[in-house]
Amino acid sequence: MKHELRAVLSLASLYMVRMLGLFMVLPVMFIYGQDYCGASATTLGLALGIYGLSQALLQIPLGLLSDLIGRKLVIVLGLLVFIIGSIVAACAESVWGLILGRALQGCGAIASTVMALLADLTTDKNRSKAMAAIGASIGFSFVLAMVLGPVLAAKGGLSTIFVVTAGLGSVALILALCLVPQVKQLNSPRRDSMAVPALFLSSFLNPALARLNVGIFVLHAVMTAVFVVVPSLLVSSLGLPAKEHWQLYLPLMLVAFVLAVALMMRAEKAGRAKFAFIGAVACLALSLFAFAFGYASTVFVLLSLSVFFVAFNLLEAMLPSLVSKMCPAGGRGTAMGIYSSSQFLGAFCGGVAGGYLFDSGAEVAVFVVAGLCVVLWLLLALPMKAPEAAHSLSYAVSNSIVDVDLLALDGVSDVIYVEDEAQLYLKVDKSRLDMSLLEQHLAAHLKA
Repeated sequence: MKHELRAVLSLASLYMVRMLGLFMVLPVMFIYGQDYCGASATTLGLALGIYGLSQALLQIPLGLLSDLIGRKLVIVLGLLVFIIGSIVAACAESVWGLILGRALQGCGAIASTVMALLADLTTDKNRSKAMAAIGASIGFSFVLAMVLGPVLAAKGGLSTIFVVTAGLGSVALILALCLVPQVKQLNSPRRDSMAVPALFLSSFLNPALARLNVGIFVLHAVMTAVFVVVPSLLVSSLGLPAKEHWQLYLPLMLVAFVLAVALMMRAEKAGRAKFAFIGAVACLALSLFAFAFGYASTVFVLLSLSVFFVAFNLLEAMLPSLVSKMCPAGGRGTAMGIYSSSQFLGAFCGGVAGGYLFDSGAEVAVFVVAGLCVVLWLLLALPMKAPEAAHSLSYAVSNSIVDVDLLALDGVSDVIYVEDEAQLYLKVDKSRLDMSLLEQHLAAHLKA
């Protein structure tokens, strides 16, 4: 237990400080980026989103590489690339140097490897809690970044943020080297912790997972596109200087974070996850249309931002949980790999599209287009079935397990036996499953 706690705390802290550095530019890029040679809304949108493209392209390949050379080595190398990218961006004098630095930051794509290492270092019993801790660290870093970004940029522009980001990357590197436990290299990838190439096509074409992948793509595209316009809007409509934006973001983000967590816990407890999910998507669309038609009103802007942040935080927390519940037995690693790539690709597309529309003098169109995209997502999500109360279990077994009909047990919804790994994967509803009966069925087949 002590070993697992150390793993969770060290990896969550590593993830948080790294994501803090990436998030801090979000609320300030389009205000302070104007000082760079060659800057325009289009090029700044590319600078904002380019890290998402390199993340999307490298997330799964680096995760697969970690199966060959070890998780910790990939994490260390990824952090070094991230630090180099931050330094390049800090030294940039033109927008193209900024774009290069952001692209290099994204090349340190270690998210899937961190998740895989966390799965390697925790038991099935504690894995869901460990993943929740990582999710909470991301949410906290987002809240903190929205406050620190404007404060740091006011002191020294974007270069100051990137210098601090390089420092945060160095802190993460020290955590990885000194605190993150080493794990023995596995002979074969664990399907619930890592993407498996053989499962890519079936996971990609799975209708339930496809809805969620589209959802995270739209969510991050919208979030990035909106922050192309919102910082300038706060200056022009509210008369709020850029250096004071943190005073607005801090209370809004804290309230939104607390409300999102409370709503998610209540929905999970009451078995109303689908209702909460659909409601959050609808509220996200409403907030965007409210922006589009009330951006000149201080009240509308504040109300729209509040609803936007609550919906965003709730969806950001619910989507990975839904992916985990809806993926087939033994397919969580692959499903999460595709999900993460969709998320980062959305950030890239949102930055580029938002910058292009802004450059065309169509600031309001950013909100309208974003709102229409969310409406399409809502229509796609409506037929979604409510997720089952599923838990993933895995056992090292002998090949004679194929003779056991586990699907006949009440509470077992999916079973996969992977002969190459001699591993059995199950999806179960623990409220219905008699664990002692399951153990009786498996007793003769478990490896010593």
